Amino acid sequence: MTAHVFDQAIELTASGDGQFSGATSPAYANMVGPFGGITAATVLNAVLQHPALLGEPLSLTVNFCAALADGAFAVSAQPVRTNRSTQHWVVAVTQTGASGEDETVVTASVVTAARRSTWSVDDEPMPVVPSPAEVPPYAAPSPVEWIRRYAMRPVEGQIPHTWDGRTSDSLTRLWMRDAVPRALDLCGLAALADVFFPRIWLRRATRVPAGTVSMTVYFHAGAAQLAEVGHGWVLGQARAQAFRNGFFDQAALLWSETGHLLCSSHQVVYYKE
Repeated sequence: MTAHVFDQAIELTASGDGQFSGATSPAYANMVGPFGGITAATVLNAVLQHPALLGEPLSLTVNFCAALADGAFAVSAQPVRTNRSTQHWVVAVTQTGASGEDETVVTASVVTAARRSTWSVDDEPMPVVPSPAEVPPYAAPSPVEWIRRYAMRPVEGQIPHTWDGRTSDSLTRLWMRDAVPRALDLCGLAALADVFFPRIWLRRATRVPAGTVSMTVYFHAGAAQLAEVGHGWVLGQARAQAFRNGFFDQAALLWSETGHLLCSSHQVVYYKE
């Protein structure tokens, strides 16, 4: 059976000692380079494939040093410290530049852990919203290819229909999942955390160039809880806190349909006037 397009996009070939090779996928092309979420998922996949892995991801931080060029890239994933219950990783993505030298395009850090059962509670309840069946799908023309890979049903805070510079709130809530059904896993969740349009587009209704500089995902669910989600919908919420001097931040939360908080995310984004 042919692998899901997502799994094809994050596929890596191991060459030993934490070294992997991969290639960008046209299916996840963005305005410049690939969709940031697919890059984050690829970085995480390198750690998950490493034979020295301890436990499951707690956090993933990806720094986008430059846009990946279409084509091949290399990934290095190295555990730099392993404790009894946590493990710390340094990851880098490189490509051959115009000069013929390898250039770093992404740096990342990952923390994994051997989770144990303890008292647990979600302190950020899922907002009361209509069910996915009650919300019409996102119907605007797709400006980039990667958007076609996801089914989106915006509850509030849609991308502006009119770019008139009118200010509004930066809050978005939407149901989302893979357009072609795929059981949710940790790599898929990392990618979903970056699905939201730039907050500045909503806040200003002005389509200025914008790109993520750094994003962090905190995983509150492990593989077993994500397996319960299966092919179901995920509710995402994103909002900015401040826009200043060419950068803004975005805080995001993702819940399962049953109301479990799956992950939280924070990123800083560059924008141009």
